[in-house]
Amino acid sequence: MQVSVEKTSVLERRLTIGVAAAEVDEQVQAKLKESAGQVRLPGFRPGKVPLKVVQQRFGKGIRQEVVGEVISRSFYEAITQEELKPAGQPDIEPINDEAGKDLEYAATFEVYPEIELKDFSTIEITKPVAEITDEDVDKTIANIREQRGEWVVVERTAADKDQVNIDYAGTRDGEAFEGGAAEGSDLILGSGRMIPGFEEAIVGMSAGEEKVVALTFPEDYSSEELRGASVEFNIKVNTVSERQLPELNDDLFAEFGVSEGGESAFRAEVRDNMQKQLDTATRTKLKFRLFKALEQMHDFEKPRALINSEIAAVKQQMLSQFAGGQPMDSSLFPDDLFAPEAEKRVTLGLLIAEISQAAELEVDDAMVRARIEEQAATYEQPEQVIQYYYTNEQALNGIQSAVMEDQVVEHVLEQVKISEETVSYAEALQPDAPEEPEDGGDDSSQSGEPPTDKDE
Repeated sequence: MQVSVEKTSVLERRLTIGVAAAEVDEQVQAKLKESAGQVRLPGFRPGKVPLKVVQQRFGKGIRQEVVGEVISRSFYEAITQEELKPAGQPDIEPINDEAGKDLEYAATFEVYPEIELKDFSTIEITKPVAEITDEDVDKTIANIREQRGEWVVVERTAADKDQVNIDYAGTRDGEAFEGGAAEGSDLILGSGRMIPGFEEAIVGMSAGEEKVVALTFPEDYSSEELRGASVEFNIKVNTVSERQLPELNDDLFAEFGVSEGGESAFRAEVRDNMQKQLDTATRTKLKFRLFKALEQMHDFEKPRALINSEIAAVKQQMLSQFAGGQPMDSSLFPDDLFAPEAEKRVTLGLLIAEISQAAELEVDDAMVRARIEEQAATYEQPEQVIQYYYTNEQALNGIQSAVMEDQVVEHVLEQVKISEETVSYAEALQPDAPEEPEDGGDDSSQSGEPPTDKDE
């Protein structure tokens, strides 16, 4: 086998590989003899078809099959010989595969970049530190009650934060417009679902009351036809409901696994859960800030093949999340939309791999087991979930990758300079804001909701 290597760019390599004709012909003959003993043709007994007949009928296809196998094997031998690490599948270009002549082909592919790790001790990041106060616990309990509240119809005028059931019909210059009417629509006053002035006009109305309200659509409204338009809405209130919150009693406490100790035990349970959330949020922020610092201090070429693969993964993740299980054409979303996130993932993935190799880190099996058991604990039959992970290579690899990432984070954090910043509990839970797009744009544009009700 003859191999020549050409460096066509920083990461791209072109291998020209030649395989002796005798080697290919020998394998073709062996495959023909094997086929002769298996093929069935009219007029011949099984296993007695002459080799010449097999050659005439199946020779071309058999040679193509053998050439494919030779290319696959010789390519692997060539990259091993040249100590190359392809990042993605090669593009194979046949140069000569004529029978009786040496097989020659070219394989073009990208290789993994050589990364020079910087001095981690120069990294400086801040760690948020927060204390959970009694007021924080009170707010959390208030949120818990709010989430479990029920709407109860009341006989009074509507107030802010009430839920009203309404009929409405909008007109512009006396003519109805698309999306401007509904019957039996529930609306929480103060939610901001409707255009300015709509919800405010309902405050003070009671069930059975009807009124006409003159309003103006915002100049930046999503529907171009209605931007700045003066309209009238005929609004009728059917019912007014207020949110009835559950009492702080044993029934509510039992939902959180508190069977004894009353309200004090419940507050302790809530505080404990808040502390777990705080620890997770703090860890996530520290990890995010570390990754950002690592990315900024390491500049290297990224294989396009890896970025394209990651774009496909990010796009599929988005489709799975927002399509709700319904089929959706992925071509509707341009790859450029996902490129920045894909490149970031590739960069961090390559850095994590390089750091783990340089530090000679090995996946901690105990951490893997603990991570699997933690996830399995949320299911009714945790043992089946644990068995699933240990019998599914892809699922297990995902857990192992996550554990290795955590090990790399721990390894690097031991070397960086960490300062503490005191923040409130609420601030600690807020994720760091993403970086601004390079073009200075934002994502606050409206998404084309119906003219009045943003949620319908």
